[in-house]
Amino acid sequence: MRTVYALARYHDCQAAVDFLTAAFGFRVREVSEDDSGAVHHAELLVGDDIVMLGRGEPGGPGIYIAVDDVDAHHDRAKAAGAVVTMELVDQPYGSREYACEDPQGNLWFFGTYRP
Repeated sequence: MRTVYALARYHDCQAAVDFLTAAFGFRVREVSEDDSGAVHHAELLVGDDIVMLGRGEPGGPGIYIAVDDVDAHHDRAKAAGAVVTMELVDQPYGSREYACEDPQGNLWFFGTYRP
């Protein structure tokens, strides 16, 4: 049973869903709208895991996600408009990884390290 879920806050959750699916290859699991039709909560699949999005102030410590081909992932994210804040690097603990910021200011880290 899963007990820990990543959560990122966004001013515009629909724009975040659109960007995260295009840039990072996440898949939509659920999208909830308020009475006005604005998305206020979403759940995206990353492999078998879930990242939740909620309405609120972006920012925070960031989210790390393990991927199989980090070089291809980096190129896809960059092409979709992610701002790379740390270029691809081989870490001393065996991971190859990079970091980027999405259009609303959340930090995302991707690499090959799987704790």
